[in-house]
Amino acid sequence: MTPKISWTSKFYVSPGSTMACAVVVTPGLLRGSVAAVCTQAALLRLTASTLRHLTLTRIMKSKKETDHLERTASVIRQEVVSPAKVCGAADESPSVKSLRLLVTDKEFSFKAGQWIDFFIPGVSVVGGFSICSSPRLLEQERMIELAVKHANHPPALWVHNKCTLDSEVAVRVGGEFFFDPQPTDASRNLVLIAGGVGINPLLSILRHSADLHREQANKGSGYEIGTIKLFYSAKNTSELLFKKNILNLVNEFPEKIACSLHVTRQTTQISAELKPYITEGRITEKEIRDHVSKETLFYICGPPPMTDFFSKQLEDSHVPKEHICFEKWW
Repeated sequence: MTPKISWTSKFYVSPGSTMACAVVVTPGLLRGSVAAVCTQAALLRLTASTLRHLTLTRIMKSKKETDHLERTASVIRQEVVSPAKVCGAADESPSVKSLRLLVTDKEFSFKAGQWIDFFIPGVSVVGGFSICSSPRLLEQERMIELAVKHANHPPALWVHNKCTLDSEVAVRVGGEFFFDPQPTDASRNLVLIAGGVGINPLLSILRHSADLHREQANKGSGYEIGTIKLFYSAKNTSELLFKKNILNLVNEFPEKIACSLHVTRQTTQISAELKPYITEGRITEKEIRDHVSKETLFYICGPPPMTDFFSKQLEDSHVPKEHICFEKWW
């Protein structure tokens, strides 16, 4: 019988390290088969130097796609790796599963738009998934939410095929793509441009912006957000993730939040509820250019060709580079 790993400690990584020693084995693990323990948690008990060696070996062997840790090796990460437990899961679309994780570690925090390194017991490959919930949900309920697209990548396969309620993982925050205004900062408008699962970090930013507006409206203090316009493109309406959440925010704050939902390969009839917000066809340069102003920040996340296109068009429209933020994931 394989003993269960206890994820009760938090762990730290030196800033130069690309991976973490994520678990300290508790005395209870000494009972039972040593081989079974090593099979289930070998990665998590290695030293940082051994982990780096294995990471580099795996990267050299990978020919089809770059590893998450390789792609983000130069990106700033937090030092803490925190245990987390799956407490909710749902099919967000035919190809995307959403997860809700409980993270009780008080030192765990994130900024809207950031991602996590996702450590899974028994899976040697580390996942990288954007957080799609607001920091406020973590503050109030110690929860974060992810949305993971089905793929042959081992962490994504685990989420879709093996993850169950109460599954235990570990997470570490990273990323330089975020919106984290301070109360005294100048008010800014936001234009969010998303393609496919690139909606995840932008939904976190959208939800955070709504939380900031609620706080300012209720207390008369805090950061004063400007207007927010979301442009979101997917193949069809079934692949438009979180559409109900998005429309709820649009309806709650009609003077602040607006959205334009695009579908590129729609073959079925569009529902009456969605139709006012749907455009058939890709997001156009003109739609984005109409929102250019010196008070506007642009956040882009989607397939690299889409990200490259809009970031270049914005630069050509004389938007300062520091007002153009983008994240590439594949």
